[in-house]
Amino acid sequence: MRRAEVLPGKPFPLGATYDGSGVNFAVFSEHAKKVEVCLFDPADPKKETRRFPLLETTNHVWHGYMPGVHAGCLYGLRVHGPYEPKKGLRFNPHKLLVDPYAKALHGKVDPKAPFHAYVHGGKEEDLAMDTQDDAWGVPKGVILTDGFDWEEDRKPEVPWHKTVLYEVHVKGFTKLHPGIPENLRGTYAGLAHPASIEHMKKVGVTSVELLPIHAYMDEPFLTQKGRSNYWGYNTLNFFAPDARFSASGSLGEQVAEFKGMVKLLHRAGIEVILDVVYNHTCEGNHLGPTLSFKGLDAGAYYRLSEKDPRYFMDFTGCGNSWNATHPYALKLVADSLRYWVEVMHVDGFRFDLATTLGRDRHGYDTRAAFFQILHQDPVLSRAKLIAEPWDVGDYGYQVGNFPVLWSEWNGKYRDTIRRYWKGDDRQAAEIGSRLTGSSDLYALSGRKPTASVNFVTAHDGFTLHDLVTYSQKHNEANGEDNRDGANDNHAWNCGVEGETADPKVNALREQQKRNFLSTLFLSQGVPMLVAGDEMGRTQKGNNNAYCQDNELSWVNWELSEKQRQLLEFTTRMAKLRREQPVLSKRRFFRGAHIWDSELKDLAWFRPDGKEMKREDWEKPYVRSLAFLLGGDAIATPDDEGYRIVGDTLLVLLNAHHEPITFLLPALEWGADWELVVDTAATGESQRTHTPAGGKVQAAGRSVVVLRRPTTEWE
Repeated sequence: MRRAEVLPGKPFPLGATYDGSGVNFAVFSEHAKKVEVCLFDPADPKKETRRFPLLETTNHVWHGYMPGVHAGCLYGLRVHGPYEPKKGLRFNPHKLLVDPYAKALHGKVDPKAPFHAYVHGGKEEDLAMDTQDDAWGVPKGVILTDGFDWEEDRKPEVPWHKTVLYEVHVKGFTKLHPGIPENLRGTYAGLAHPASIEHMKKVGVTSVELLPIHAYMDEPFLTQKGRSNYWGYNTLNFFAPDARFSASGSLGEQVAEFKGMVKLLHRAGIEVILDVVYNHTCEGNHLGPTLSFKGLDAGAYYRLSEKDPRYFMDFTGCGNSWNATHPYALKLVADSLRYWVEVMHVDGFRFDLATTLGRDRHGYDTRAAFFQILHQDPVLSRAKLIAEPWDVGDYGYQVGNFPVLWSEWNGKYRDTIRRYWKGDDRQAAEIGSRLTGSSDLYALSGRKPTASVNFVTAHDGFTLHDLVTYSQKHNEANGEDNRDGANDNHAWNCGVEGETADPKVNALREQQKRNFLSTLFLSQGVPMLVAGDEMGRTQKGNNNAYCQDNELSWVNWELSEKQRQLLEFTTRMAKLRREQPVLSKRRFFRGAHIWDSELKDLAWFRPDGKEMKREDWEKPYVRSLAFLLGGDAIATPDDEGYRIVGDTLLVLLNAHHEPITFLLPALEWGADWELVVDTAATGESQRTHTPAGGKVQAAGRSVVVLRRPTTEWE
């Protein structure tokens, strides 16, 4: 009896799984009528060599086993079924589809390929099916075998309260670095080069947060203008690391190179956190391309309008929204996350527009299925989970409203710190909350100060240098007539818009940068620094450089004297935070004596040395205040159960434009104070001492940090 060419295979695991003798293919589609696998020649990816159907279905999973298919082969899918957009069905076997579970992709989407399932530009828009074959211009999946030697890799497992995040673009960080071999610049291998690691360790980085590295597509409107999606928030596949960042190849080599990067970063004690985009994909709305999910089962993977399923619901501003209410769409996200943790060894995730994933049919819900899945998963519940807690839909701003286990980008922290140092009125109460961990946002839900990821800048917006150099965005280079990007940035140009030769303006700008950096490192919560901000990187006022894959976005390593000074200041602030346990508390302040402490764990003072009262916080003009952090009043013991005792710090904040003289608290608050930070000084602060009850002048718009040494109560 003749053996069948395609064996029944198994419905699990989904994707293409090589076992040494052949490959098992498993693809989910609830409404398809037929699913085919197409193989392509690795030497000529446009050439289809074989095509065979998956004949078995189990629980809506089409599956089959092909003996003799080996690792390194390229493949894609063709899915047959009704093309009825008005019913949410968009099957078109003329379009080659990327397997959602492909672990590596070879090739990019060719913008000239007919990748729309409908007749693009036709009068019927998406209602008329297109019969042109697009396989020549679509990426192919690569069948992999796992032979990587992790060499007993161990994850750093940095505690949240000791974490310092560093937002990094793989290419932008290394592209211009003179200490990295040219062939490695802009790649995973370049990011793990000793020169990269040396810099990150210098500025106290414990965890790199990589801008999206999932395989993505450049939007057609960008390619038509000769630009590309530099940031990568336009995902095509949730498993495959993008080969654009690979120095070694795209036939699976990119996967090994990514693993090698993780291994070397871990060896240096640095965690790897991925910025992931599960809220939408590159397939856009009903007029977007059909490259994967849309052609497999649009209604399963995307939220379609209940009134008219021809159209996609859009909470993201990107044309579509992931269907976090469908079991297989949720399974794909969970499988992807688990793959990156277990197979690729990453340490956590920052979820772009995470509110979208928490939306059920009625709106955002902290008990949504997405949260339930992650919280009960024994692998994912132990990873670092960070939310960008907003989207563009109704009630999309959910800062402070994510479940336990989650930390959040604290947008209120960013806005408050910017407003305060700009000199806005009525910021005292807000600054008090934000500097001390935002208990008003996180305490009631049972979370700790580490739920707050504190940041002043991010990839999306002004750089730190531009925040003090421009009051208005200047996005003309994007070719959108400066309409794109946020208009309300709470930025202040220090008196002159753009670069200037005025020494007074430039001195103030440098001081403002130091104010922002010192505030960030002195705040309770998890600080996040954007790569390049510590060296004064500029985007020339562009606050939406998503399509600028050039020197405008890349980190410039040729530093001026001012930039070197800023780097050294950042290094000192990071060191201060590392050495002072009172700056990284695991519980919120009580404003009380802890243990047998001499001082309260937290106290706020007016410039006259008196403790602040309720009415002081409500005064609109208050821009100068001080707070004391009791070094012997830390409630939580260390991992061995011993009491944690550090130095007591007194921080003077003066956002007023003129100098303010602070009367230091009376003798009961400390006998002698040592100056350790003064942002008005260009170099390292002199170690001068001031007695309790003495006076210290804080220059206009400056931060002063004083220390009472531990030895005084030992």
